[in-house]
Amino acid sequence: GTRVSGRVFIDATYEGDLMAAAGVSFTTGREANATYGETLNGVQTKRAKSHQFTNKVSPYVVPDDPASGLLPRIHAGPPGEEGGGDHRIQAYNFRICLTNVAANRVPFPQPAGYDPLQYELLLRDLQAGSRHVFGKFDPAPNGKTDTNNHGSFSTDNIGMNDDYPEASYERRREIIAEHAAYQQGYFWFLVNDPRVPEDVRTKMGQWGLAKDEFLDNGHWPHQIYVREARRMVADVVVSEGHVRRTTPTPDPVGMGSYNMDSHNVQRYVAHDETGRAYARNEGDIQVSPGGPYPISYRAIVPRQKECENLLVPVAVSASHIAYGSIRMEPVFMILGQSAATAAALAIDSGLAVQQVPYDALREQLLADGQVLEFGE
Repeated sequence: GTRVSGRVFIDATYEGDLMAAAGVSFTTGREANATYGETLNGVQTKRAKSHQFTNKVSPYVVPDDPASGLLPRIHAGPPGEEGGGDHRIQAYNFRICLTNVAANRVPFPQPAGYDPLQYELLLRDLQAGSRHVFGKFDPAPNGKTDTNNHGSFSTDNIGMNDDYPEASYERRREIIAEHAAYQQGYFWFLVNDPRVPEDVRTKMGQWGLAKDEFLDNGHWPHQIYVREARRMVADVVVSEGHVRRTTPTPDPVGMGSYNMDSHNVQRYVAHDETGRAYARNEGDIQVSPGGPYPISYRAIVPRQKECENLLVPVAVSASHIAYGSIRMEPVFMILGQSAATAAALAIDSGLAVQQVPYDALREQLLADGQVLEFGE
C-alpha cells in the first residue's frame, strides 16, 4: 500500500521488480538462437565444456542401476533441443567470505535438514580424482577470500532457481533459504563426511566463515548472487550481434567488455557411445566478445507506450547471452550513471525519458567522463 511519488524513476533492482509492476514488457529464461539470430543462446550441451564432471559419474542412487532412481539435483527429462529456448535460469549461489586464519575462523555450520545424499554426485567425482572444490578461492585482504562457484558440483545450486524471477517475496525467501542450506551443507559435507577423500577434508577443514564478517547474519552474506532474472524487452534488445559489434548500436551510453557468460542451468543424464549413463551439466558458456562494445540508451528505457518516466539500467533489454556479458556490476554502475543523467535531463526539459535528445545526453555524459566508444 505504500505510494512513492516522483518525476522519474530508476529501477536498479536485479529482479526488475519496479519495471514489472509498471507494466513494462519483459522476458525470463533463454531465447532460442533463432529469435535474434544468435549462436550462443538457448540450450547448450555441445558448447558446455567447462565446469563438468571430470569423470563419467553415474547419475543413479545405485551406480549404473537405473531402477534405483536418479540421485538428487538431476533433471529427469532430456535437456531440450540444442539452441532452443526454455524457461531456465543460470544458477545462483552466495559469494562467501572465507578465511584460514584460525583466530578469525568460524567452522562451517551444519544446516537444518542436512542430507548427505544431496552431495552424492560431488562425492563420486572426488573419489574419482577431481579436486575442483578449491578452484575459486580468490584472495582478499587479511587472509580472506571471495569464494565463488567452480567445477562440476560446487556452490552453484544448479536448477533450483527457475521460478525466482517472477516469484512472490515469500517464495523468493524460500528459494534463498534453500540455496543457503544447500551451500552450507556443501561445505559441511566436504569437511565432515568420512567418505570424502582425506586430503580434501583436511584442506577444507582449514577454512571457515570469517568471524568478523556479517555479524548479524551468522557470518553468512545477506544477498544471494542473482546472476540474471527478468530482462526488459524494449525497442532495442541487445543481442550477441551487438556484443560482437557485428550489429550497429544506436545511441550508446556506456560500454561492456566481459565474456558472454552463463553459468550452468541444469544437470541431466547423458549417455556415452556404449549407452552408459552419466551426469552432465548444461548451459555453461564463456565466449569473449572480442573487445569492448557500446550499449544503447534504447536498451535502458521502456517502449514509450508502456512507461514514460522509468529507466532500467540493471534488468536491461538484452537477450540471455548478451546479458551474460552486461551483467557485471561495473557495467551496472556505468549504465546507472547514464540513466541518472538522462533522468535529470528529462526532468529539466519536461520530456519523457524516450524523448531526451541524444545529442544533449551524449554531450553531458562525455563532459562527465563517461566512455561511449572504444578509445575515447
